[in-house]
Amino acid sequence: MEHTSGVGVLDKSVSVLEAVRGGAHTLAELTAATGLSRATAHRLAVALEVHRLLRRDRSGRWLPGSRLTELAGGPAGDQLLERAGPVLARLRDVTGESAQLYRRTAAGRVCVAAAERRSGLRDTVPVGSVLPLTAGSAAQVLLAWTPEDTVLEEAAFSARTLAEVRRRGWAASVGEREPGVASVSAPVRGPDGAVVAAVSVSGPIERLTRSPGRLHSAAVLVAATELGAT
Repeated sequence: MEHTSGVGVLDKSVSVLEAVRGGAHTLAELTAATGLSRATAHRLAVALEVHRLLRRDRSGRWLPGSRLTELAGGPAGDQLLERAGPVLARLRDVTGESAQLYRRTAAGRVCVAAAERRSGLRDTVPVGSVLPLTAGSAAQVLLAWTPEDTVLEEAAFSARTLAEVRRRGWAASVGEREPGVASVSAPVRGPDGAVVAAVSVSGPIERLTRSPGRLHSAAVLVAATELGAT
């Protein structure tokens, strides 16, 4: 690990979480990714599962657990997160692409919920991932309605881009956050009308094309309405 706390079991547990987030889903992959023994990796993964920081799917593969979503996105009972699961699953099924929900934090934007495309080439953003506010359609959405109308100096988009996002009600990006990846996002609004999150679909440019909004803006806007306060 790049950083250690001096508390061995904690550092090892974090290495297991990071390994799963990085794509290590089997015990063999966990062992290889962390350098831990099979017994230690299994013991820690099971302990993390008890605390819902990890979970296993039907095939026994380790995946990020629901508690990571709670810790990343807000307290238990968070109505937005309670709605997110089924809404993102529908959005994924309608578009055929991975769907995510982002909230703004001091560090950038955090993925608080996701529904991954089941097979084939996809853009995977694990729950709990913190991404910058300088690139990507979700970043555009989270900045477009800020009171200070902020555009970060290092942003890949301009104030004109954000004005266009406000005008049409959704944002799109092509190769902005990551080469070869396109996305479409829309604002999720709270009871007072303020933007509290951004809902997105993302995937390879080969499928979303260089005009991803034409394909998926309508579906993303529907999802944003479903997620928003009623």
